[in-house]
Amino acid sequence: MSYDYDDYEYEEEGFSIIWPLTIFLGLGIWLVIYRYRSIRNRAVPFRVTPPTQIGPTWDAAKIESPRIDAHELDPTLRPPAYAAERKYITCYDPATSYHLDTIMADNTQSIEQKIQKAAVAQATWAKTGFAERKRVMRSLKKWLVDNQTTAAKVAARDTGKTLLDAALGEILVTCTKLDWLVNHGERVLKPESRYTNFLMFYKSSKVHFEPLGTVAGIVSWNYPLHNAWSPIIAALFAGNSIVIKCSEQVVWSTQFFVDVVKACLEACGHDPDLVQLVCCYPEDAKALTQSPWIRHITFIGSEDVGRIIVQDATAHLTPVTLELGGKDPAIIMPATPLEQYMSIILRGIFQNAGQNCIGIERVIVHSSQYDQVYRILNERAQQLRLGCAISRPMDGHIPTVDCGAMISSHRFPELKNLIETAINHGATCEAGGDVWNHPYYEHGLFFLPTVLGNVDPHSLIAQKEVFAPIVLVMKYETLDEAVDIANGTRYGLGASVFGPDQERCEQIAQRLVCGMVAINDFATFYTSQDLPFGGTKMSGYGRFGGPEGLRSLTYPKAIVSDRWPWLFQTTIPQVLDYPIRSVSQSWEFISGLIGFVYGDNWRVRIRHLIRLINANGRRA
Repeated sequence: MSYDYDDYEYEEEGFSIIWPLTIFLGLGIWLVIYRYRSIRNRAVPFRVTPPTQIGPTWDAAKIESPRIDAHELDPTLRPPAYAAERKYITCYDPATSYHLDTIMADNTQSIEQKIQKAAVAQATWAKTGFAERKRVMRSLKKWLVDNQTTAAKVAARDTGKTLLDAALGEILVTCTKLDWLVNHGERVLKPESRYTNFLMFYKSSKVHFEPLGTVAGIVSWNYPLHNAWSPIIAALFAGNSIVIKCSEQVVWSTQFFVDVVKACLEACGHDPDLVQLVCCYPEDAKALTQSPWIRHITFIGSEDVGRIIVQDATAHLTPVTLELGGKDPAIIMPATPLEQYMSIILRGIFQNAGQNCIGIERVIVHSSQYDQVYRILNERAQQLRLGCAISRPMDGHIPTVDCGAMISSHRFPELKNLIETAINHGATCEAGGDVWNHPYYEHGLFFLPTVLGNVDPHSLIAQKEVFAPIVLVMKYETLDEAVDIANGTRYGLGASVFGPDQERCEQIAQRLVCGMVAINDFATFYTSQDLPFGGTKMSGYGRFGGPEGLRSLTYPKAIVSDRWPWLFQTTIPQVLDYPIRSVSQSWEFISGLIGFVYGDNWRVRIRHLIRLINANGRRA
């Protein structure tokens, strides 16, 4: 036998070349696909010009008696294209009383036009895939991270809050929600398989989450960036268009933040009409709340306004999610290491000058630690500095501030009356309790951080949401009493429990009647956007945030199909086919079927199986 060594070497050489070429080619194809997907998913850069009102050279006019109705202000504050027949909203900085802008309010006609624009744009947007929606979310997140200072200054200028409060309550949580939508939104909205039963073993059951159409968000003023963007990005990701109605107090900032979203949509190749901003007075809002085109309403605000919106929504059976007031308690259990948690509690009380729906309004502490807690709160509250976070250099004084301004002064008399009444009924007040006149901003709307001790849990101030930098300190003797105090209001939004034993804290948390509880912390249930946000009792119903909130912006559609259509499909047994040949025989068949499938033991099942077989085999 002889070998052709030349052929053998050629084959070995060919073998050694083909495999590296195959691997190299495969790697190249993978890199091209990966590069394509990366480019497709990459955030799209875009630019929005920052408003001059946050710049160092802005020349502002001061309003001596700030109000939002332009008709009651100096005519010099009216816009150039002023129309006497229209209403206007005057925007001002509550910390400095600087005039920001005067904006024409929407009327019924303009609101209806905006709803129609959103509805038309949604028809195309509903057909987009999750990759396109994620790209919009990534682009918004990139803009927000890159423009943190601009976003914080705009929010602070319109609300009087500090830049730190804006960073925590506006930017951080919004980035968190955008990130959650990108990473988990598709999983939540993808068709979901559901379990079937024995009779339907050959069927496949799925739930599809379809866009509702055009939805509405009616939001409060305390977080103009987050309260606008949160419903906007959820609605867009679910395939909807959205009409946002902001509070008249923050029209100026909300207009800028909505313009950012519109610019992002346009940069990503989508219709900016998907998002519409409505700025109007309450008497004109019915054009939105009673519109037949609006498929869902998310409301963040007061209980009184929430009731009106729900009544309006009944006109077309529009579903509503309500996030209303709160009177959130913080229970401090016996032997709690106060030095470890008091700073967290203080942040929960005075964040955003107390204008926070899930802010801590009641500190419920065991009598053994009451004096220490009351002393610490008073000392720290008296050290807090109030002022404006973004004053202009020409003002000559830009101090470091801990708390900003209140949104308006119209509640100052009520707050002072509540405090005075509580003191007259035995409460103590060593810190705050009154309006503060800023030495540099004589028309700034500041209220002193206030600590009230020895407060009766049944008093008016202990039952009413104050939404201000005011905390009530109450003592208890037993944990049952602490739980009763915490649950003893009409509200049930959030709560905190602090203590040395986490297991016991969780046991107390389970006894609280509210929507959310943080253990040894404050408001962490909102920084995790995978959790639903909302309350019970007079704090509202429904949820936004998390899978529950995202799915509430869709309608579930159940689709059942054959698992193996080529093998097995539904057939009607002759004994049940129309026209029925024998009622008694048909009854024996269906009764036997039910007993066989759902009987509670094997004897019963065998007996019914025999009935089933006999009924099916007997001729009518």
